[in-house]
Order: sequence, then structure tokens, then C-alpha cells
Amino acid sequence: MNQFQTLLHESLISTGNVQQCALIKRKDASLKASSVGFMVDDAQAKQIVEAFRVPTSLREEGFLFGGTRYKCVRADKSSIYAKHGNTGIILARTGTLIILGTYSATMHPSVCVGAVEKLADYFKSKSK
Repeated sequence: MNQFQTLLHESLISTGNVQQCALIKRKDASLKASSVGFMVDDAQAKQIVEAFRVPTSLREEGFLFGGTRYKCVRADKSSIYAKHGNTGIILARTGTLIILGTYSATMHPSVCVGAVEKLADYFKSKSK
């Protein structure tokens, strides 16, 4: 595991409140790190970066990720929250990164949001 994978695991996965997660570089939409076994392909990474350019359109159209259309419950310049049934995806933007976290039906969405946003705040404090 690289340094960022370790950070993702310790900050998000090990809490039991985030199912899968990834770090995407905003500049080139490349995957910097992800939790073990979680893949975000280039097209998905680009879609995630683009979603922050016009976040209000997500409220109408929803957010397509991994072949599933998620209903957007929050979309602004810093965060995007979307759900599909009892599962969901949380995106938080920092200066150079986008943090992606997912939650399953057995997890509490608000706790997943808190974990992802806390990591985003950490990266913002480090100017990342």
C-alpha cells in the first residue's frame, strides 16, 4: 500500500462507516489511490471531476456511477451527496483532490459523510 492508500484505509475503511473509497486528482482526473479492490476507471474519474464544474445540473439529472443512477441530495462546489435506495456515494473536493466514499445499506449515510468530509478538511489544512 502506498501512503495515500494507507491514509484512506485508516481514515475511512477501518471506521466501518465507508464501504469503498478513492482519491482522484482534480488536475488530470487520475486515480491517486483507492481502497483494496475498488476500481475507478478513467471515464468515471473524468465524470467525477466534471460533476463539480456544474454541480446544480446533478440535482435534475442525478449522478451515474458504476452503471447505477444515483439521486443527488446535495450538490455544490465543495460536496456532492447522492443515493440509490439504501446505498450512496459521497464526493468531497479539496484544492487538488476529490475524495470519493461509498456506503452500503448497513451503514449510516450521515456517518459516512462525516468521515469523508473530515478527511477532506485534513487535506485542505495541508493545502492538498
